[in-house]
Amino acid sequence: MSRRPVSASSRNEEEMMSAARRKLATETDPLERLRLLCLARGSSGILGLGKVFRRMDDDKSNSLNLEEFTEGITDTGLDLNADDTEKLFNGFDKDGEGSVDFNEFIRAIRPAMNEKRMKLVEMAYDKMDRTDDGIVNLADLRGVYSVRQHPKYLSGELDEDQILKMYIAKFEGSTSTDGKITREEFYDYYSGVSASIDHDAYFDLMMRNAWGIK
Repeated sequence: MSRRPVSASSRNEEEMMSAARRKLATETDPLERLRLLCLARGSSGILGLGKVFRRMDDDKSNSLNLEEFTEGITDTGLDLNADDTEKLFNGFDKDGEGSVDFNEFIRAIRPAMNEKRMKLVEMAYDKMDRTDDGIVNLADLRGVYSVRQHPKYLSGELDEDQILKMYIAKFEGSTSTDGKITREEFYDYYSGVSASIDHDAYFDLMMRNAWGIK
């Protein structure tokens, strides 16, 4: 039985996951360990962490105490022990008042994107957010995100809407099934994608082809 060819993006992601697992063996810094644990799960690892922490912000205070923070780390299923979790929390609790701004925390966890890559991600989100309300749904994506190079579209297995729903599903999970993509979720996801791609030229080409960015 022949195997399906592996796409360049899938190969990049597998290499990133393997590299993250190797680095975990020697990394001791709690923040970097958490970042590597996320990357070892693939491009959506950072996104999953962000969704868990945002879900916990029931009162929209944008902050978590140590108990909530620890629960969030536990809910992600990431293997960070209690000592490292507390060190991480204390590192972000700059004023010692017992709370952490989780948006600040998630931004710190995201692998850094250089200015050029960040600009491409911003341009892509702005292009699909037709109503400029910070929320993207299926209607926004139609005619903006190109599915023409998708293997299942080329084979006739799936139509455009089915592939777009699959794309939105990348941003979903047990914490959210609302069929919407926020700007922060988009950044979380593409920070992981960016981490899997070494060369700016390839990231640039991928984003421009997918989003029709001039």
